[in-house]
Amino acid sequence: MIRLWFMQVAQVLLRLPCTFSQLGMVSGIILQVFYGILGCWTAYLISILYIEYRTRKERENVTFENHVIQWYEVLEGLLGPHWKVIGLAFNCTLLLFGCVIQLIACASNIYYINDYLDKRTWTYIFGACCATTVFIPSLHNYRVWSFLGLGMTTYTAWYLTIAAILHGKVALAPCNKTIDFSSGVENVTHTGPSKMVLYFTGATNILYTFGGHAVTV
Repeated sequence: MIRLWFMQVAQVLLRLPCTFSQLGMVSGIILQVFYGILGCWTAYLISILYIEYRTRKERENVTFENHVIQWYEVLEGLLGPHWKVIGLAFNCTLLLFGCVIQLIACASNIYYINDYLDKRTWTYIFGACCATTVFIPSLHNYRVWSFLGLGMTTYTAWYLTIAAILHGKVALAPCNKTIDFSSGVENVTHTGPSKMVLYFTGATNILYTFGGHAVTV
């Protein structure tokens, strides 16, 4: 559960303020709750399928002591071999595009911090660093990184909360720009989305926060 929370929440945590500015406060809160409930319900249903698959296999004297059950194995055990192929194709596609998106996002974030190198170069650097994870012996060794990520996620969440309390409302800037928080801005009012495309962009970001739960389980 810790790793689940870290993977899904940490990736979009920094963008949530911009997301709420795109959606408006009311729509942002409603969609957060709605997608959260929908994601948890889907995760619950998939967990039931995992339990059913494991129970059937254990009746056949199959042990899972040193084996992590994969989603495509559940599909094969409950629905047949054809669904295993579909599940593998879906998972591979998801991982491929997920890795590309993650590398581009990391490079973009670092570029805003340090523009000494261009975004493509930062993408190559992050790609090389991420490729070293193939040397991690097993899935269980990821737990250390999960706790580290949990700490960084918690720190970031509290930093954003405290900064919002101290500085209050400030002039709204584009999501890819920075503004000076030191002096503060008076008489600022925040409105809802100015364009329909911005509204659905914000909704997609919140959906991504909760929508990947079912896949991660």
